[in-house]
Amino acid sequence: MTNVTERFDAETVRKEFPIFEREVHGKPLVYLDSAATSQKPRQVIETLTEFWEKHNANVHRGVYLLAEEATAMYESARAKAASLVNASEAANIVFTRGTTEAVNLVAHGWGRKFLREGDEVVLTELEHHSNIVPWQLAARETGAALRYVPYTEDGLLSMDGLISTLTDRTKLVAVTGMSNVIGTIPPMEEVTRIAHQAGALVLVDGAQMVSHMPVDVRAIDIDFLTFSGHKMLGPTGSGGLYAKAEHLEAMDPFLGGGEMIMEVEADSSTYKDPPWKFEAGTPAIAEAVGLGAAIDYLQDLGMAAVREHEKELTAYALERLPEAGAKVFGSHDPEERSGAISFWFRDVHPHDLAQVLDQEGVCIRAGHHCAQPLMRRLGVPATARASFHVYSTTDDVDRLVDALHKAGEVFG
Repeated sequence: MTNVTERFDAETVRKEFPIFEREVHGKPLVYLDSAATSQKPRQVIETLTEFWEKHNANVHRGVYLLAEEATAMYESARAKAASLVNASEAANIVFTRGTTEAVNLVAHGWGRKFLREGDEVVLTELEHHSNIVPWQLAARETGAALRYVPYTEDGLLSMDGLISTLTDRTKLVAVTGMSNVIGTIPPMEEVTRIAHQAGALVLVDGAQMVSHMPVDVRAIDIDFLTFSGHKMLGPTGSGGLYAKAEHLEAMDPFLGGGEMIMEVEADSSTYKDPPWKFEAGTPAIAEAVGLGAAIDYLQDLGMAAVREHEKELTAYALERLPEAGAKVFGSHDPEERSGAISFWFRDVHPHDLAQVLDQEGVCIRAGHHCAQPLMRRLGVPATARASFHVYSTTDDVDRLVDALHKAGEVFG
């Protein structure tokens, strides 16, 4: 396991990810779709295998050794997630299948309980569908209205727009911590300060953010933060919600069933304390344990080092991509954005481009990236997107640029 504090060598890190030992169409794999899902280090894969082989049992209720081991590993992962975002305690973390479920949990458990007709939920033009559709459903049921904050021509969230959008009816500001399309990183401390001054709570979609930079929920004063394990080197079907204790206490359960109850009578039930109040049924135990291993891996690298690596790689990509004829959307300042880089290549549709690049062993994303309102603002039906993680290197960027030149030849 690589163990560094300030910097790490991506080539060395890359060797810890078994998938890069394979070839695609006879060429070494270049994986540039980490914003969709990240690859997994050997440490995570081995942790999952060991759990299935040696510790597999249901959690919390069993009194035999395997159940006690599984419970300890599961709850240890919760503590690791709390430590990663500097939560006050492990009980601030509710395990979910990822960000989509976590946002739905808040929209159901908080939104349907506290939103009233005429109230407002403020979103932004940068949002993923997972931070739009749940609020549309909640608004439809409660009579609340949705309002959107624009982004500026250089791809940044408009803070003047945020201030002018907030009213005395605003109950929640739901905002991405890092755009999955154009990489924008809103100034979250300023966002939460402005929202709280207006009397609104703040939910941060941290699907991209938590995996790529240091996050301190107490320093930022976040009310709700979602995260997805599969985007942070962990298994699919893992992730969670951070929430302040007072919000978890006030919210209604999202799901009902076993494990989340204290007593069940014929006509009523009482619930466990958070976070277990929101974890009905048998959870994704192995996935949570694997997420804990992924968090260990990222913590060993150091989240500040992860962010520095991405900034350096993003700067290099922003310099090289235009050389190949790519128009990059969003800010061109790596301090203001992440390594999720959407671009338009000449007059080639992104889906056609992605197929040609695949033949060169280069994996990129093509489509609307679950952000159709943002696509309309950009004036395109889709974009090509290259996105990085800790295993990405400048050689990957060079291979992408070479593949784009070949695509230019193919499409004339």
